Amino acid sequence: MDSLLAALSTRQRIAQLVVPWLAGNYTAFDDSLFQVAARWVDSLEVGGLIISVGSPFDIAAKLNALQRRSRLPLLISADLEWGAGMRVIGATTFPQIMAVGATGNSRDAYTIGEAAATEGRAVGIHVNFAPDADVNNNPLNPIINVRSFGEDPRAVSRLVQEYVRGLHDHGMLATLKHFPGHGDTQSDSHIGLPVITAGYPRLDSLELVPFRGGISAGADVVMSAHIAFPSFTGSNDPATLSAAVLSGLLRDSLHFHGLVVTDALTMGAIVAKYGAGEATVRAFLAGSDLLLMPADPDSAINAMTAAVLGGRISHDRLDESVRRMLEIKRRLGLVTHRVVALDSIMTIVGSKRFQDAANDLAVRALTLVRDVGGGLHALRGKPSRFALIAYADENNGAAGQYMTELLRQGGDTVDYFRLWPMSGPLSYDSARTVIARTPATVFVANVRPISWRGNIALPDSLAQLVTATDVTRPTVLVSLGSPYLLSQAPATKCYLIAWSGGRASERAVALALLGRVPIAGHLPIRVPPDYPIGFGVTIPTAHP
Repeated sequence: MDSLLAALSTRQRIAQLVVPWLAGNYTAFDDSLFQVAARWVDSLEVGGLIISVGSPFDIAAKLNALQRRSRLPLLISADLEWGAGMRVIGATTFPQIMAVGATGNSRDAYTIGEAAATEGRAVGIHVNFAPDADVNNNPLNPIINVRSFGEDPRAVSRLVQEYVRGLHDHGMLATLKHFPGHGDTQSDSHIGLPVITAGYPRLDSLELVPFRGGISAGADVVMSAHIAFPSFTGSNDPATLSAAVLSGLLRDSLHFHGLVVTDALTMGAIVAKYGAGEATVRAFLAGSDLLLMPADPDSAINAMTAAVLGGRISHDRLDESVRRMLEIKRRLGLVTHRVVALDSIMTIVGSKRFQDAANDLAVRALTLVRDVGGGLHALRGKPSRFALIAYADENNGAAGQYMTELLRQGGDTVDYFRLWPMSGPLSYDSARTVIARTPATVFVANVRPISWRGNIALPDSLAQLVTATDVTRPTVLVSLGSPYLLSQAPATKCYLIAWSGGRASERAVALALLGRVPIAGHLPIRVPPDYPIGFGVTIPTAHP
């Protein structure tokens, strides 16, 4: 390792720590976008890439091509929080991980890690930027929410550990994020700088518990949070730029010896105040090793090089991080085997074993918070006719359609109508017309954390429609995302949480409405004001 390090110039060493973002879609070799990535590898000699959405073959072929061009093997990372399907089209999509909190079964956390690792490694991904180790103790948090296992720090810690083990046992590195904890924020760090006012005693007893658990399980990487902790650090600098957090707390107090990676350096909490180059240098000085998604890789390397040559960053400090990076690559076996076999992808990615596991988890995670008057029981008891009003963001165009198809196949008569964030009065009038034609209504809402949006809530017009409909006819509100929707429609008599908008969760809801599966999940978070952690109405199967 020392001989390899000695062969690298200062600029090459710095480049090993820079991790740009790469689209996963198909591009020809002479396409301008591929040429940009090829230049990162050929000329800048970056150490890794973070891959985004694409088909299994497009991702694998693109990464193979870049790996073959690279002098040193590239460390490939991706966000695969709820399975490889989060980035790899056709791979297994599990429910969001708060669904695991609802089952309380640590084996489920292990299984998501196992599937993400197996399918991710098959297409050339080595590092999962997951699990999320945040404790979601703030219902108003717009960006964590169902990405967390829950609100109880000990339960979250146990599930984080099993997720880490699932990744490790199947050859993928695990990342704990967002250190030292993003669960108690009310703003999105993609847009601005959230502030957590709690001091060290609260951090020690709540936020840090899952990170300790994950480190004890052998997590390889920790991702910093773009959040200020002024009571702990004495400044309003985000944790990503705080030596007190990354060097003092993470390295010295929690004894973490792996790689520290920044959250994306393009995020508003960082770039707006410090600029791309200076943010990179400050993050490194604070204790980061990998510099993730700098706004401009050239500027990041230039700024880091100038900081080393000017004495602001010592050569010893630089070499510490580069050694960690090179050792990780050696441990993964990338020095001798850096490409993947395309002909094995179809035997691994999206396999029935993992799809069945996702379907099973989605059913067991279903959590009934309220069924006053038995509206859900009535729907489950016999073939029914009802309106299904679906709501989701623009990126989920088929919201509720798969569920509707399954319900119709099961014998229900369903009038489907779709609402969008931009739906206006005419659309809501049409929804009321559909509702008036049927004796009951099921609202299916996928309200989920979305970067850069800044809030997580039903539109007021939809919340009002749910409330008004509930007064006139049997009504069920189903959440395919945030569990906190009841706060906007508090009089709703029936509230079912499925935690995710994926096909497995839509299937689970359809089976529940048909009475073909039991409902037995329990809340891993409080649903203010009435429902504590652990609450859940259990219903046995109505039909075989």
